[in-house]
Amino acid sequence: MKAASYSAKRVPVHRGKAAWKELLPYRAPNAPLDTDLSADFVVVGGGFAGLAACRRLIELEPQSKVVLLEAGEIGAAASGRNSGFMIDLPHELTSENYAGEETSKDRDLIELNRQAIQFADAAVEEYGIDPNFFDPAGKINGAATEKSKNANLSYADHLRSLNESYECLDQQQMKDITGSDYYISGLYTPGTVMLQPAGFVCGLADGLSRHLKLYENSPVVEMTQDGSGWCVKTARGSVKTERIIMACNGHLESFGFKRGRLMHVFLFAAMTRELTVDEVRSLGGRSRWGITPSDPMGTTVRRIDTGHGGNRIALRNCAEFRPNMQASQRKMAHAQEVLQRKFDDRFPNLAGIQMEFSWAGQLCLSQNSVSVTGEIEQGIFAACCQNGLGTTRGTLTGIAAAELACGQSSVISDYFARDEEPKRLPPRPFSTWGANTYLRWKEFQAREE
Repeated sequence: MKAASYSAKRVPVHRGKAAWKELLPYRAPNAPLDTDLSADFVVVGGGFAGLAACRRLIELEPQSKVVLLEAGEIGAAASGRNSGFMIDLPHELTSENYAGEETSKDRDLIELNRQAIQFADAAVEEYGIDPNFFDPAGKINGAATEKSKNANLSYADHLRSLNESYECLDQQQMKDITGSDYYISGLYTPGTVMLQPAGFVCGLADGLSRHLKLYENSPVVEMTQDGSGWCVKTARGSVKTERIIMACNGHLESFGFKRGRLMHVFLFAAMTRELTVDEVRSLGGRSRWGITPSDPMGTTVRRIDTGHGGNRIALRNCAEFRPNMQASQRKMAHAQEVLQRKFDDRFPNLAGIQMEFSWAGQLCLSQNSVSVTGEIEQGIFAACCQNGLGTTRGTLTGIAAAELACGQSSVISDYFARDEEPKRLPPRPFSTWGANTYLRWKEFQAREE
């Protein structure tokens, strides 16, 4: 029988600088892999899923040899390009108000999300990560229209049925928090952690480096069956191993897995230059807060302070479906214009302030909102397809993949074992045209949010 082999058809391509990483003091990346090694486990991908998998492997098999291969630099890929919310509550991006379809499933997911947050919190303590990078401050669903206000009220009803805490905020309370008159109401929930995501993952990677070998700028180009195990190859080195954990989210498809079943979407973001003392005074409000839009296709807004990397405001909006996993320059330019306009609408007294950073962040979703977690080939385990919830869901899938690779199980791995297969997408170009048309329509509906 011919030995199985999987070659990478592409490597990650990122548009714009990862602002969260740029705000940190310089961190020298680990050297690329340039030799031939052997290990008990190879983890491919150094984001939330890959780092969670590494930490769980070390917990379960502390004497094992673990090699972590990151295609770029820690914190510079998707893990440093998100909005930095680690959310405990239901956050279904395809719904009208984030609520799931089944109350019992939402209860299960809340419990799992909180386990992920506890897992991350323990890492902050264990590795001495700056607590500013992991702030359990909660978040606000902001509403700018009556329609979105009603969506918040509907979500509040759902949270009440789950016996979850929340607080409804009126327009004056929203202004007291944000300094902006833009929002007519808000729904505060206390369980979300606001991350400096690059700071968190860099701290976690550096802490884990005491227990494993981490190689950066080492994209995997091929995985070939080698007897009962695998040989994982990079451009300049290789690792022989019995077990591989693929924690590369949508780039799982680059290796030939789940072809035609994963949706590759980019969201675009921008962050202001550091605000001056006078601008901070003019803005008012609190120095640190986070708003997700009541309509999932609206605009996410965060204000950060010096603990996160300076007094700045970040926004995220605009979506693009790209099967080739590269955001287009045209959409990037359009998104910059949209985000500047949305900033000016919310903060007219700061209108025109320069955006120092603009970037695209890659998401991987499935049509039926399931992840790809478990053994996908003998000795190869996946922790992928986070459905836009990379900080929490990535942590959970990483934990689950590590447990399964060690022959262990828990409520986390059992939960993902019940997932269906991702649904097959319509053939191209229909899937591309249909997805982008749908995204543009949903963005138009949420244009004021």
